[in-house]
Amino acid sequence: MTRPHASRKHQVLVIGAGAAGTSVAASLLRQRPGLDVGIVEPGDVHYYQPAFTLVGGGAYALAKTARPQAATLPDNAHWIRSAVIELDPDNQQVVLCDGRRVGYDILVVTPGLKLDWDGVEGLKETLGRNGVCSNYDPSLAEYTWRCIRSFRGGRALFTQPPAPIKCAGAPQKIAYLAADHFRRNNLSSVSEVSFLAAAGALFSVPDFVPPLEQVARRHNIDVRLNHNLIAVDGDRRQATFAVTGGEGGPTTIVESFDLLHVTPPQCAPDFVRNSKLADAAGWVEVDQHSLQHVRYDNVFSLGDASSLPTSKTAAAVRKQSPVAAANILARLSGRPGDASYDGYTSCPVVTAYGKVMLAEFIYGGKVTPTLPLSPFKESTFYWHVKKQFLPPFYFDYMLKGRERDIPHRPQR
Repeated sequence: MTRPHASRKHQVLVIGAGAAGTSVAASLLRQRPGLDVGIVEPGDVHYYQPAFTLVGGGAYALAKTARPQAATLPDNAHWIRSAVIELDPDNQQVVLCDGRRVGYDILVVTPGLKLDWDGVEGLKETLGRNGVCSNYDPSLAEYTWRCIRSFRGGRALFTQPPAPIKCAGAPQKIAYLAADHFRRNNLSSVSEVSFLAAAGALFSVPDFVPPLEQVARRHNIDVRLNHNLIAVDGDRRQATFAVTGGEGGPTTIVESFDLLHVTPPQCAPDFVRNSKLADAAGWVEVDQHSLQHVRYDNVFSLGDASSLPTSKTAAAVRKQSPVAAANILARLSGRPGDASYDGYTSCPVVTAYGKVMLAEFIYGGKVTPTLPLSPFKESTFYWHVKKQFLPPFYFDYMLKGRERDIPHRPQR
């Protein structure tokens, strides 16, 4: 069969230059400098997204989260400054927004996920005004801090949509920072802080639920589970939630607010969801250990767009990238890949200014700390790690494809 014409073909084609795509490409080229690697990425700026919560809490400058895309990509990779609109795995090609087709021997699908602002009625119309903010977009994170800083009492609501979402701890982190700021400014007595989450538990790993519930109680945060934000009326300052789990069945409630921090619903990009690579939920369907596609053995995926049953965090990518790179190089050499990912991820849960609880775990929710510190206690040390060590580690080590690491161990 004759394949459609491809304007160019690469040995390895990477879709997306976020944490996953950049680190994998850099690792491949560090280990095999002559490899022909193409990276499809339309954006000009690379953000260190884990710091957005600190930006929203007034503890970090937005400018420090950003670097030019050209400065973060591997020097010997081919940057294709365009966006993918279609995946054609049967012909080993991708289609770009300008109609060009690019071929590949190996495809690495790492485009991140889609923030579905339209998934909440009325949200897009009021974002960035009327006290409606979100740390999930760099253009909005500084407005979160303006809302918190100017708050003088009333009702502050913080929401979390159904999983999966990027960094599932982030929605409650900003609630803790806001409550701590209100306390420091003697506003606790005139403030009502609520955390409303669509999930049925405060955290996905049961061992971390009791200590986080203690944190919420200390901040006097009203935690309401099984509450999913479905509509916002910014002018009237009202938020509508679908409530499940009650004896009377699903219902809706309307809550007034003075400050509303929204975590939007999230899904895979359209071109992934509409492709033959997607599973029933729309994510790139890969083996959870090898990161190789279950039907197309020359396709790999990691990071937010993958079907991996773990949290979607940069820390997870940190452990996934070496596995993907090793298995890709093995396949290029005609050998079976034997590198395996155990599901490790971590979530530095900011519980107050100067305090972090570091949740680390693998598949099955097994707690696996890296350092000999209690994972269930708040730590000033981990605050400094998150704020001062991790950003340069991310830009100058992880994105360079360097992989030396400290092993994590099961909690005893």
